[in-house]
Amino acid sequence: MLDLSIAVRFLRASLVQSILIAVGIAIGIGVQVFLGSLIMGLQEDLIDQTIGHRSQVTVLPGEGAESLRYTDAVKSAIAAEKEIVTQVPVREFSAILKVGETTRPLRFTGGSVNELEPIYALGERAVSGTPSLTGHEIVLGKDLADELQLSPGDTVTLVLPDGTDFKVTMTAVVDLGSAAANSAVGFASATMGAGALDLEDDEYTAVETQVDKVFDSVAIAENLAADDALADLTVTEWQSENQDLLAALQAQSSSSYTIQFFVLLAVALGIASTLAISAAQKTRQIGILKAMGMRDRQAGRIFLWQAAILGLAGAGAGVLVGVILIVGFSSQSADFSFAPKVGFTALSFVIGVGVALLSSLIPSRRTSRVDPIEVIQGG
Repeated sequence: MLDLSIAVRFLRASLVQSILIAVGIAIGIGVQVFLGSLIMGLQEDLIDQTIGHRSQVTVLPGEGAESLRYTDAVKSAIAAEKEIVTQVPVREFSAILKVGETTRPLRFTGGSVNELEPIYALGERAVSGTPSLTGHEIVLGKDLADELQLSPGDTVTLVLPDGTDFKVTMTAVVDLGSAAANSAVGFASATMGAGALDLEDDEYTAVETQVDKVFDSVAIAENLAADDALADLTVTEWQSENQDLLAALQAQSSSSYTIQFFVLLAVALGIASTLAISAAQKTRQIGILKAMGMRDRQAGRIFLWQAAILGLAGAGAGVLVGVILIVGFSSQSADFSFAPKVGFTALSFVIGVGVALLSSLIPSRRTSRVDPIEVIQGG
């Protein structure tokens, strides 16, 4: 193709200029890949820490009720929602932990280890001991255990709201990811929860669930609330209870998009201005080529080909730069690491090439309008 061959020659004739344009594109796309992956990694980490190991859609007793009956109909209605990956009936109760003369109020979640594991990952988060919740066994958070100098196997006293007390054995210490949870949350057996709340075998205080995509929780909760089997129950989801977190995530995303937009705008302006200068410099050559029979569209495509070559080379190098930055940053951070997002990286590459092509439109149209006679007469 003649226009492609001429475009390559023009790039070679101004090799330093061409390399600088490609480097500018590479830096812009590299920053975009790195920044976008960093923001998404931070958001995923934040979401995982805050709601990854907790109920994302919760079925609660109806208004005025203190418990719900976990019937086959309720269980089937929840299971029918395909986005829900696990459901766990729990019995939550308050108690006072007493060690010697020291007392601490706690909020216990009652259930079996196997049922609680998909949501709370007690086995994975255990820092000492092996989680077990049978009979009078409990699991406590790391900060509280450290404060009271408790170790797995120690026996402590629980005092219920009605004043009754009994001895329990701590089987494990877990790190729940936050100081507040580690100091105020504990886990007990479902039997202990039933006794503390005076509940029957099929009565629970909540059914906790986790969903496949956490940001689909609103739609899932609405679907469950509309189910006749759950008509007398209350359905809540994590987004309505974490407005501050959502606002922070949205602000973070907005700032990322703004930075990326201006990076790409700078890249586009750099390419457009450089190609415009190149078009002005090559006006005589273009005029001669058109006088020899080159069509207007072919003349315009010369700079389109130049932009495509520079865009492909620069965007490809930019993706590589972004990946190197990500690997380097992750290797230097012991507490946080993230990986390139394949979809976002591919999109960044396409955007880089697209921006380069759009930047060629002005010099391309200007060149296609060159009058060969005026150019030749003008010397």
